[in-house]
Amino acid sequence: MKEKTIDYVLRTTWLAVNKMYNEEASKFDTTMATGFALLSIDPEKGTPSTSLGPKMGMEATSLSRTLKTMEEKGLIVRKPNPEDGRGVLIYLTEFGKEKREYSKDRVLTFDNAIRSNIASDKIENFYEVADLIINMISNRKIYNQKETLTK
Repeated sequence: MKEKTIDYVLRTTWLAVNKMYNEEASKFDTTMATGFALLSIDPEKGTPSTSLGPKMGMEATSLSRTLKTMEEKGLIVRKPNPEDGRGVLIYLTEFGKEKREYSKDRVLTFDNAIRSNIASDKIENFYEVADLIINMISNRKIYNQKETLTK
């Protein structure tokens, strides 16, 4: 293909961002997934483990591995959910809260760098296009679902 597809641009851009964050995280013996998890956990109230996967867009197996590593490093603790005996709440430790602030700083540094180098109308267009793509996918407007199911 000579012309770059939207899919290609999305994937290569995300891979570059992913690599950048992982390189930054490796300076502190961690990963982007851990940083993302730290940012997804409510620092005061904790977060139900079942809501983390969908919030982060991670599969259960990957999330389990990430949480296990975070627990081993002393970033989180798991406690039974008092409102649902079957559930578990994930809480940040003091060390986890420190690392959360570092992760937050890295994300905001990236965001500020992009915003200071790209015109705000282009940023708004980017968000608008991303929202439209998500909406089209969510509403199954890309592929005919009947076609897909019968093949």
